[in-house]
Amino acid sequence: MWLVLAGLLLQPLQAETLPETVERVEGSVLGIATFQPTRSPRIEYLATGFVVDDGRLVVTNRHAVPESLNDDQRERLVVVSGQGRDTVIRNARVVAQSREHDLALLHIASPSLPALELGSSDSVRVGEEVAFTGYPIGMILGLYPATHRATIAAWTPMVIPARSSGELDARRIRALRDDPPMVFQLDGTAYPGNSGSPLYRKHDGEVIGVINQTFVQGGREAAVERPSGITYAIPAEQIRPLIREYHSSGQ
Repeated sequence: MWLVLAGLLLQPLQAETLPETVERVEGSVLGIATFQPTRSPRIEYLATGFVVDDGRLVVTNRHAVPESLNDDQRERLVVVSGQGRDTVIRNARVVAQSREHDLALLHIASPSLPALELGSSDSVRVGEEVAFTGYPIGMILGLYPATHRATIAAWTPMVIPARSSGELDARRIRALRDDPPMVFQLDGTAYPGNSGSPLYRKHDGEVIGVINQTFVQGGREAAVERPSGITYAIPAEQIRPLIREYHSSGQ
């Protein structure tokens, strides 16, 4: 009996299939948008985000979050959860951000949502198969998450684009030239609406990165009509400092 029990304990845990992982991940993936009651449509989709930590923190790309809102028209930053037309809108506010890594951390109103686990970016290997889930075409037909498979093609330096010339001071230009941030290069096809999507391991859903941008030849229309199949993701390791900053601030 003891030998049988020992044998069972030594057997590896059964890994999830990708469909099982996706079902679990989808509940933590949100639409990032602005809401304005006097506008038509009232919701303007911006990007994808996903829930971390205590279920009330959301990660997305900094470049997707507006620098200012139209307070006179009661415009506000929101996240949208649910699926199809059965959605829930929650107010959101930026509580931490990284210009260098193009990440923003949002705090959302209650109740808490299922959070994704952050994995270790350092253990990711070139050639590893991964997946990402988000809203590549926004909310045109409702909130329907789409999942894409990809392979880690390279671990490469990348210059995160500035949102305006005012962000390009001498110190930042020197840092980007001498020590640019390292990112994952993927062979998966992402679209503009995928910005902020979680990049995760297929067998357990651990987040290892955040979809940031795609390699584009031409304008935004070209990214949709003729996607390059080259996508970049910020390592998940860069999320943890933002979460620590939020908790230490006592917000």
